[in-house]
Amino acid sequence: MLILAECGSSPARMLEALNAERTEYDFGFSSCPRLRVFTRFDAGMMPPLWESERITIRRLTLPGRHAVLVAGVHLPSKVNVSEESQVFESIHLARAIDEVEKQEKHRRTLVMGDLNMNPFEAGVVGARGGLHAVASREVAQRFVRTVQRENYRFFYNPMWSHLGDRNDAGGTYYYDGGEAVCYFWNMYDQVLLRPALTFRFAPEHVRILTEAGGVPLLAQGRPDRSVGSDHLPVVVELEF
Repeated sequence: MLILAECGSSPARMLEALNAERTEYDFGFSSCPRLRVFTRFDAGMMPPLWESERITIRRLTLPGRHAVLVAGVHLPSKVNVSEESQVFESIHLARAIDEVEKQEKHRRTLVMGDLNMNPFEAGVVGARGGLHAVASREVAQRFVRTVQRENYRFFYNPMWSHLGDRNDAGGTYYYDGGEAVCYFWNMYDQVLLRPALTFRFAPEHVRILTEAGGVPLLAQGRPDRSVGSDHLPVVVELEF
């Protein structure tokens, strides 16, 4: 599966490029204008169940496998909204996921995309409406945590392991600002997994790409928007 946010090319042009050497990719129609989904499976195996301006939640059903839910996300940028508004966007996303999980009667859910927040920000780690995504797989495998006598379900966030000098890039987005507090490398693009999908998963199954098809995506150690994007892409491998 390939999920693209703010793709500047039409679906037809993307399919032409993706299938230049051999026909593999199909386009998953979506009413979510900010995201485009391409898949090497038949697109009928991945119908949308819930969509909005910035979210597409799909059921992926492969032969001989349990169905999983895949949520593609592109939340608003810090350039356009306040931190408080970003928390409310996280609450909206968490409620949408919970609604679809209840409808599908399982919680085998993968979230991926541009959250425009770091893993340590309140909208990502917070319970009581947020995504409640934690850095520890062991903690996430407790499944729920009680806050003020109410239970809240975890997500596991493996992107914590990729912050800093472990990779060629210290995150997925670089910003060198003049404020007193500046993180420089940010991990805005993330992969979150419900505990049910974590038992055969390890942090190294997620990678931040610094080249694609032999083309470097970094220039002077920073994302090169002239050849790709100001965000680096993330690849995840998942067994289910």
